[in-house]
Amino acid sequence: MLSSTDQNQLADTQSLLNSDGSGHTASRRTALKAALGVGYAATVGAAVAQTAIKTSADGLVAGEFVVDVGGFKVPAYRAAPAGKTNLPIVLVIQEIFGVHEYIADTARRFAKMGYLAIAPELFARQGDPTKYNVIADLIKEVVNKVPDAQVMTDLDAMVAWAGANGGDTSKVAVTGFCWGGRQTWLYAAHSKNVKAGVAWYGRLVGAPNDLMPKNPVDVAGSLNGPVLGLYGGADTGIPLDTVDKMKAALKDGSAAAKKSDFVVYEGAPHAFHADYRASYRKEAADDGWKRALDWFKANGVA
Repeated sequence: MLSSTDQNQLADTQSLLNSDGSGHTASRRTALKAALGVGYAATVGAAVAQTAIKTSADGLVAGEFVVDVGGFKVPAYRAAPAGKTNLPIVLVIQEIFGVHEYIADTARRFAKMGYLAIAPELFARQGDPTKYNVIADLIKEVVNKVPDAQVMTDLDAMVAWAGANGGDTSKVAVTGFCWGGRQTWLYAAHSKNVKAGVAWYGRLVGAPNDLMPKNPVDVAGSLNGPVLGLYGGADTGIPLDTVDKMKAALKDGSAAAKKSDFVVYEGAPHAFHADYRASYRKEAADDGWKRALDWFKANGVA
């Protein structure tokens, strides 16, 4: 029997797969390879679209690196314009499927716009998401064992690494998708380095537990940088009344909280930016991407 948290996570992801909903892959060939950002996670193999966006690494420094965080080497994917320094930094936070090709490609898209983009594998201590063929198992055995406090510490370490490797820590942005969307809100409340965030369909409310003691609605008033929330009007896993609750919580908060905003795309499902899945909606994804870049620029990141 899945816990209520497991069931909520499944509601966010299971309906997105272009398969029978079981989470089984059609083939092992799409399993993530040894390096981060190569191929797609096994759990989404059946849904991978042939039309997924492919962003070249030409003109970029791109690939895997590791950062020591309390004695554990956290792997991450980075992309940045070659030969440039003092770059604005953007943390790109993964979905439940880890740092696979889609997340790496998104990092390269930011790098093409002049950012040092870093996508850390935030599940590294708990397990390898590429080894799972069933979403329910991945959520139960890996995702739900990741403490929010660990995520915050790992992201802090990535910012510190970026500052020593061509990034400007006075210009830090954070963005994330699904699981990473929730973490985007949390990190904007955690880190005084964050100037702006963009959360793509991240869960806003939920039952607290020891590993996830607070949800975005609980920290809304203490944001250090304003967050733009991009959500789907047809998202079956994130009811629109939770967006309303978040808006209400933001109104009485910090200056950054009050400056935060939402865009809800009518008819768009969860994961409408995920170009490799059937949930992709090009119009909403393109508009959201433009708004994200404009949001970062308007708030002093770019």
